[in-house]
Amino acid sequence: MPRRPWVGVPACCRELAGHSQHATPSRYMAALAEGAAVRPVLIPPLGEALDAEGYLDRLDGLLIPGSPSNLRPDLYGGPAAPGGELEDPARDATTLPLIRAALERGLPVFAICRGLQEMNVALGGTLHSRLHLLPGREDHRGHGETLAERYRPRHDITAEGLLRAVTEKKEIRVNSVHMQGIDRVAEGLVVEAVAPDGTVEAVRPAGARGFQLAVQWHPEWRFGEDPASTALFRAFGAACQGVAP
Repeated sequence: MPRRPWVGVPACCRELAGHSQHATPSRYMAALAEGAAVRPVLIPPLGEALDAEGYLDRLDGLLIPGSPSNLRPDLYGGPAAPGGELEDPARDATTLPLIRAALERGLPVFAICRGLQEMNVALGGTLHSRLHLLPGREDHRGHGETLAERYRPRHDITAEGLLRAVTEKKEIRVNSVHMQGIDRVAEGLVVEAVAPDGTVEAVRPAGARGFQLAVQWHPEWRFGEDPASTALFRAFGAACQGVAP
């Protein structure tokens, strides 16, 4: 049996019963274990206290998951957010340097939703803090009484580059559950997909060595039934094994 690679997953910092907890949604872990055939391991959001290089020395890949929280606007020069918005400064302080270090090493990186936004900000790009308030933009926050309704496919995207090569599809129907989105694409990132309203849906580092990709939607929700989602996790897992996409 081939060795299963180790993939790091930066955790979020959340409060439960008055205690600070490090956690990530279980769908990411299941998609990695079952869809990518890797061993996922949580990376605690410790910011500067984290030995990031030590983790990366031992990891075969990095998955940056989505989260209900938003990046702090001061990280990308945006206007201050109104009160009551969920933020996660501990995660911000952990993921941004971790992404930069992983990309520099050429480590396979798969970033999802907030992860795409973090990759863009980590490399110097900016975000729209509220896409739904922009003229001509759709409301991408996801609606429905149940999670299944919120995460159902919403619109088609046109895939290019690595995304198209991996999925073998030009048109992909994706879900949409996010409030922030890319404004200015970071120098050094290439746009791989755009939504009908112009929202950036996928990016990759220009000249990336292997699988380094960020998507705005949530392929972990349908990794076992949607061909494009299945292909993405399989390709990421293969890249962590050292197989080029």
